[in-house]
Amino acid sequence: MAPEPCLFCDIIAGRAQAKGLRRYAGSVAFTPLNPATRGHTLVVPVRHHEGVWDVDRSIWQGLMGVVHLVSGKLRQELRPDGINIIQSTGEAATQTVPHLHIHVVPRYAGDAMGPMWPAKEVSHANP
Repeated sequence: MAPEPCLFCDIIAGRAQAKGLRRYAGSVAFTPLNPATRGHTLVVPVRHHEGVWDVDRSIWQGLMGVVHLVSGKLRQELRPDGINIIQSTGEAATQTVPHLHIHVVPRYAGDAMGPMWPAKEVSHANP
């Protein structure tokens, strides 16, 4: 059985285009198709891994090093009011591309993203 096509693997291999593609050791960074804010960047490992549970510490540390570098560049170039660093693994966590990726999202006062946390207290009981 052939593996499912992966958009991020296609971008990494040059079979698909990505805006602002930058290559780093072991990972790439690029603008998503529908950025949430000005400067929104994805950091993606070059090797295919579905989510955070599928990588060892060294891969995670490498990715986070690039996230730190990218967030610093965004701060210097765009002067956002804040930043969100988001990683979602699994459908329940809203992962839509089954290739590990980290969103680096500059935040601006009054931007369209809105709050990240529930407005009311959440029960800690299992569903």
